[in-house]
Amino acid sequence: MSLKNRFIISLIFSLPMLVEMILNPLIGWHLPGHAYTMFALTTVVMLVAAKPFIDSAWAALKNHHANMDTLIAIGTSVAYIYSIYAMFTHQPVFFEVAAFVITFILLGQLFEEIVKGRASSALEKLLDLGAKEAEVIRAGKAQKVPIEEVMSGDIIRVRPGQKIPVDGEIIEGKSSIDESMVTGESMPVSKTAGGSVIGATINGSGTFTYRATKVGADTVLAQIVELVGKAQASRAPIQKLVDSVSNIFVPTVLIVSVLTFFVWFVLLSASFTAALLYAIAVLIIACPCALGLATPTALMVGTGRGAKMGILIKNGEVLEASNDISLVAFDKTGTITVGKPAVTNIFGDDSVLEIAAALEQNSEHPLAVAILEKAKKSKIKLQKVKDFEAVEGKGIKANLGGNEIFIGNHKIIEGLKLPKEIEDEMLKLERQAKTVMVVGKNQKALGLIAVQDGPKKTSAAAIKQLKKLGYKTVMITGDNQHTARAIADEIGIDEVVASVLPAEKADQINALKQSDKVAFVGDGINDAPALASADLGIAMGSGTDIAIESGGIVLMRNDLQDVVKALKLSQKTFKRIKLNLFWAFIYNTLGIPIAAGAFAAWGVTLNPELAGLAMAFSSVSVVLSSLQLSRSKI
Repeated sequence: MSLKNRFIISLIFSLPMLVEMILNPLIGWHLPGHAYTMFALTTVVMLVAAKPFIDSAWAALKNHHANMDTLIAIGTSVAYIYSIYAMFTHQPVFFEVAAFVITFILLGQLFEEIVKGRASSALEKLLDLGAKEAEVIRAGKAQKVPIEEVMSGDIIRVRPGQKIPVDGEIIEGKSSIDESMVTGESMPVSKTAGGSVIGATINGSGTFTYRATKVGADTVLAQIVELVGKAQASRAPIQKLVDSVSNIFVPTVLIVSVLTFFVWFVLLSASFTAALLYAIAVLIIACPCALGLATPTALMVGTGRGAKMGILIKNGEVLEASNDISLVAFDKTGTITVGKPAVTNIFGDDSVLEIAAALEQNSEHPLAVAILEKAKKSKIKLQKVKDFEAVEGKGIKANLGGNEIFIGNHKIIEGLKLPKEIEDEMLKLERQAKTVMVVGKNQKALGLIAVQDGPKKTSAAAIKQLKKLGYKTVMITGDNQHTARAIADEIGIDEVVASVLPAEKADQINALKQSDKVAFVGDGINDAPALASADLGIAMGSGTDIAIESGGIVLMRNDLQDVVKALKLSQKTFKRIKLNLFWAFIYNTLGIPIAAGAFAAWGVTLNPELAGLAMAFSSVSVVLSSLQLSRSKI
């Protein structure tokens, strides 16, 4: 039975007793059948509305521990069972205590559910973003099919203003696409043939056709929904502390409740009924439901807001890790820089570009793409090479017409003496923040090719913000020291670790972890070990699948400023969790003495019904506190 239906049943069967409680002091009205009617009404409440509390408490007892429902179950059951005894012995009954407490608690839980539902609306909105159908061209004919029937490889036409059905690559046409609902990027992005498109984004004024590459659960939208859902259901490590506290807190409250009864009934000579009411009030007010809500509600709101901003937080552990970060390390290419290098300088004769293009035609490295683009513009015919060999972190070698040719960084020429003019030119270009590759044949350097990949427009601003917040910044790159240092100086990065082989990045992260809590930001396959090794891995959403999988936070926009936002959001969420826990614990702790009657001499008491209402308010207040995250400034 749903929570809503349980509340409705509890309310309906409790209302007659509420009416009696109001009218009896005024006009002396009683329910027909009085105690027996109250017994019948309360029995329905206990059997239907209270059953999940009792079942939960019993299951916990069988496993030799107590939970939050233990206090509710014991408190209401004691009130109910005693009232049955009192009914047959013609003593005052308080069936209404059990019924009202259950009703108030269910009211609080129902409100929590409504508010939590609003908090998880980000996930629901994401689910609703997708297109319902697609215009697919099959056998030369266009036909509309449900989105579920679209297959990878299908050719899809998208008209102006339509939602893009699934992920893919444009074949023909061009347009500007609003990707804000997925990436958080407010400005439309121009797309032409060869460009990738994301399902659920909205096409602008152009018409284009594209080939579906990812469908169903493989689309970006589906992966985002899965990530957000997992994050909202996850548990932060601090929750383990909550569980430990609850395991101690609940038995302690039971003891306090028994002592309260003993003190009032035995030492203070109060009536059995009065002493019992004090004991029940202690059980109800102390129920640590708010403690259980403190973490999941904040997680839900924080991760939901992140999803709207294009920041995907994978789980609660990430939030806790982000709170202690003191140093942020970055990959260079595609993370700090645009990731689209272009050839700027060629030093040497025409053979330099010919050899370089012949070698790079077998590579998908961004630098290779830049060289091949230059060769295409220069109308150079690509020659076929043999014995192709990629030397990790150094460059490429191959055989061309019986000659060994090579291209790479300074490591590939170790042991070779460069002509002075080449060496001088190399140093000059590197100081201009350009990546310089040596091209040679038969162990002899023939010339240089310089490629430049400039920083993103927002990189300098992001680094400035991070340093303002007190973070140290480090760049870890395979590029040479001169080029890396020039880029670092341009955007304000403190420290540079250059000439690092892909396999060494994780080692560098581990070295930094000796003195700092480290976050690493990267996007490539070679960044995956470093992302996994860091205390907090932050992957650019434009990066490779393996990098995204390795990161604890995924930034859907290719913007370093989102690193700042991600850290701020994570820290604010974690701080909200701690605030919620503090409030919930203090609230319960301070409420116990009042419920136990410590201030009864001054007329300050708390009957079980009000204790139930106060406990429900405590839970709701924690949920409302978590909702403040959705409006906090990031």
